[in-house]
Amino acid sequence: MSRIRRPPSFAARLAVLHAAVALAAVIPLSSVVAQETSPAAGRYDILIRHGRVFDGTGDPWLYEDIGIQGDRIVAVGDLHDATAATVIDATGLYVSPGFIDTHSHAAPALATPGLSQGRPLLAEGVTTLIGNPDGGGPIDLGKQRTALEKDGLGPNVGLMIGHGSVRNAVMGMADRKATPTELDSMRAIVRRGMEQGAFGLSSGLFYTPGSFAPTEEVVELAKVVRPFGGLYSSHIRDESDYDVGVVAAVDEVIRIAREAGIPGVVTHIKVLGPHVWGYSAAIVERIDRARQEGIEVWADQYPYDASSTGLAAALVPAWARAGGRDAFMKRLADSTQLAKIKAGMVANLDRRGGADRLQIARYRPDTTLEGRTLDQIARARNAGAIQTALDMIRKGDASVVSFNMNDADVRRFMKQPWTFTCSDGTLVPFGQGVPHPRSYGTFPRKIRKYALEDGVITLPFAIHSMTGLPAAVFRIEDRGIIRPGAFADVVVFDLAKLNDPATYLKPHQLAQGMVDVLVNGGFAIRDGRFTSELHGRVLHR
Repeated sequence: MSRIRRPPSFAARLAVLHAAVALAAVIPLSSVVAQETSPAAGRYDILIRHGRVFDGTGDPWLYEDIGIQGDRIVAVGDLHDATAATVIDATGLYVSPGFIDTHSHAAPALATPGLSQGRPLLAEGVTTLIGNPDGGGPIDLGKQRTALEKDGLGPNVGLMIGHGSVRNAVMGMADRKATPTELDSMRAIVRRGMEQGAFGLSSGLFYTPGSFAPTEEVVELAKVVRPFGGLYSSHIRDESDYDVGVVAAVDEVIRIAREAGIPGVVTHIKVLGPHVWGYSAAIVERIDRARQEGIEVWADQYPYDASSTGLAAALVPAWARAGGRDAFMKRLADSTQLAKIKAGMVANLDRRGGADRLQIARYRPDTTLEGRTLDQIARARNAGAIQTALDMIRKGDASVVSFNMNDADVRRFMKQPWTFTCSDGTLVPFGQGVPHPRSYGTFPRKIRKYALEDGVITLPFAIHSMTGLPAAVFRIEDRGIIRPGAFADVVVFDLAKLNDPATYLKPHQLAQGMVDVLVNGGFAIRDGRFTSELHGRVLHR
């Protein structure tokens, strides 16, 4: 029986990255040019001069020049004698690898002609995103790839295979354990997804139908991912005290990573609601202890104290949503079950901190309610918050921004060396709805607020959490790093102007401060203006 060879650990990969940078510094420039460039030695397609370069490893910036040929970085160092078709003078500016968003809901929109460029993402400096989070997305990744490539892409897109979608394809919304035959069918779908290039398995164990799955089912599907070198990323079963509790839900990710033998990611890590504020300390202790035991556990996070989800997911008990919307509507028509549902919603609203903490982000049946809180809507209708929520859900679910986190917990998670950056953002037509501002401002906000203004983290730490660290964890080859041979996903930005003007009530405002953004060696932003070029690709693990 052949032995499964596991991919190298992050520590090993980071050592290689550091070695590559060090080697580039000591090898004579003529050797680098001879090995890495075209026959026209010393001439590049693009030359970035005099920038303060963060290489993505977490090291402080260095003054370096960067030579780009085609879609690759081919030289880094003192290139003062070199020439290029296009020269970027980065004097006074900062240069880093393009940012990597490890949890994004933008993939469906990127497959549409009007949104495929992904301008809000590029304005933040995001050159690569990972789609199909929370256990969602299509199960046919080949078909999804074709749709994404049809009209071209602004940023690169990597894909996950979603546990919830897989379960739904095999079992529907059934609230029960899978039979052996059903589990085999799910294994086959996950295997096909990995063969189609998925970076791993995502789950949304808080959401139906993922919430109906026992841990053992997820472990078995995660084991399918192991031979492919993939990972497991989870919207955990409980971020508050809905069910098992947030600490036990993190323990579940650790267990799945341990038993499947793959990296585990607690995605958009948080402790949600006043009942569990402060529990971040216990979670940090759990993850640190697991890592000391040799279990590869990570977390990603967005730098806000509000989350976003569906109104029904936030308030309606999971059991009431079993079987899908038709089954839920039948339960609402039964007075006994309705009373039980309302009691559960009262408890869940308390967990969220009350009706004034739920702001409607998107509600197609009545867009005039967007931007208003559930409390404001209920008062205007002279009705209770629970009845108002049910009336709205009956007509169609709403998405909400939920103000339920404590900044002390946000900061504690952010400072951990195993935490990298994600947005959990969406991509919608400009001006549509009142989405969470994380869809526009995640990456500049983390740098501006938490590194520069508040000093929670350092600037090199922040950049590393957006570049080299997520690239290493997700095993995204030759990205997230500035070195010869890496793909030319590069951002040049003005640190003094880096800003996230998007707010909770006025979110449709592009991030500021990006001067040049290159994706695979092509300009997505040049001199602060969007180009019409689409250089993004669908990436394979």
